Amino acid sequence: MQSIKDIKAQLALIEDVQDKFLIELANDQRAGVKALLKSWHRQYEKKQARIEQFEGMQFFERQARSRGAQWIAGIDEVGRGPLAGPVVAAAVVLPEGIQDLGFDDSKKLSASKRQEIFDKIMVEAVAVGVGVISPQRIDDINIYQASKEAMKEAILNLSLAPDYLLLDAMNLDLDLPQDSIIKGDAKSISIAAASIVAKQIRDKMMEDYALEFPAYGFERNAGYGTAQHLSALETVGISPIHRKTFAPVKNYL
Repeated sequence: MQSIKDIKAQLALIEDVQDKFLIELANDQRAGVKALLKSWHRQYEKKQARIEQFEGMQFFERQARSRGAQWIAGIDEVGRGPLAGPVVAAAVVLPEGIQDLGFDDSKKLSASKRQEIFDKIMVEAVAVGVGVISPQRIDDINIYQASKEAMKEAILNLSLAPDYLLLDAMNLDLDLPQDSIIKGDAKSISIAAASIVAKQIRDKMMEDYALEFPAYGFERNAGYGTAQHLSALETVGISPIHRKTFAPVKNYL
């Protein structure tokens, strides 16, 4: 009879749910074996669900390619809601047939996982462009228009000209075919990649700003209105990177 340790090692090598070894283990009454078998099936179901999710997240890219597109850019922005800092957009063109790098809405990922996927995207992507719009410009034209401007800048900063755009709930006045996808960062690998790139770049910018303006906790809140941030507005006042048209910042002018 195999030891629990040996069974665990063998299970780690099995990927087929119909494997004969799994069927044999179903007759093993040891509690440890039952626990291992249950864990294997749980992990298998999780992997299968991720495979299905990844397949589903390529629907819009495949649809665009069926229409003749070759360079499909996913575009997303981060930083609409904060009281301070820029709005940052990214445009990412992924190669056809890319493997699953862990694409997902950047907000669902831990900081360490997001950094890991960001590094992979920067290696695997055909092209990456970034657009950054300052707080001053946001105040001049409003955050909605600034977000559009950041997206256009990101597209212009790509090393190639895209022939199709996938956007997260946005339309751009560009002479390019495009799809506006609600919750696109959860439905398209290209938009998900763009959301990860944009967030990583903006978070790093806010960490750098935190060194210059330490009172607000930008390295932790990325410019959002946390208790520390709001308290600092009362005691220190506004910084050069605050958005003066945003409440409650405008109350401290």
